[in-house]
Amino acid sequence: MASKFKEILSSGKFVVTSEIAPPKGTNLEKMKHHIELLKDKVDAMNVTDHQSSVMRYPSLGGCLLVREQGGEVILQMTCRDRNRLALQADLLFAFSRGIQNVLCLTGDSILLGDHKQAKSVFDLDSSQLLKTVRLLERGKDLAGNDLDGAVSFCAGAIVTPEADPVEPQLIKFEKKIEAGAEFIQTQAVYDLDKFKKFMEYARQFHIRILAGIILLTSAPMARFMNKNIAGVNVPQELIDELAGAPKGQALKKGIEIAGRMIRRIKEEKICDGVHIMAIGKEEVVPEIMVAAGML
Repeated sequence: MASKFKEILSSGKFVVTSEIAPPKGTNLEKMKHHIELLKDKVDAMNVTDHQSSVMRYPSLGGCLLVREQGGEVILQMTCRDRNRLALQADLLFAFSRGIQNVLCLTGDSILLGDHKQAKSVFDLDSSQLLKTVRLLERGKDLAGNDLDGAVSFCAGAIVTPEADPVEPQLIKFEKKIEAGAEFIQTQAVYDLDKFKKFMEYARQFHIRILAGIILLTSAPMARFMNKNIAGVNVPQELIDELAGAPKGQALKKGIEIAGRMIRRIKEEKICDGVHIMAIGKEEVVPEIMVAAGML
């Protein structure tokens, strides 16, 4: 049986997903609030997997929480922390508990996070993880053994359209599609004219692509992203717009900017939907959707 999210992707509607960040600890109240706030407004919620290599409550546990509260969920799974045995086992567990969507990621460097003494694994990369999903669906594991009960996932991956140079990303993009990706959520895009050029290339592959929209909360945040996050380029005019906001109004301006971009993406049919990343401010996602004319 196809996942609800897969059916939505196939319907041709403008798709909206968002991210839910698990807590650093066991207090799940804020996460539960965000799930309740978003479950009837977005088509699916990604649960991040130790985002930026910071140790948090597990993505799998967060996904089960979304399911318990009646939301459609996308399991984010990185290859950084687990070898192929653990990755396969987690996929089996996830499917057995009703999780039907997975986003396959290689994972951020340990050096970005809060446990710099940790050992990176990277036994597989994201393309190999996608192939693993498809192999498990055929009832086999990576050692060629038969499974007593297979899985079925709507599996996706990411791409960074604003990378410079972009050519290595295009190679990875094609590799992920060949490995079985059914949808793509992009890294943050801010230059929509440049993104249009990427989409002219990407359309030939007939895969649903959701543009990543990271909420900008201040001019310093935008400058930090430009300096520290590979493949993200916030144009100077947006930084100036944030810097020119009245005191205490930068977040409101960021919501306005995000809404404006989503509205343009939808009206000009640049791609198939958006993935909203409000990083720590999930409660304002509905405000972004209102600003975009979607609520």
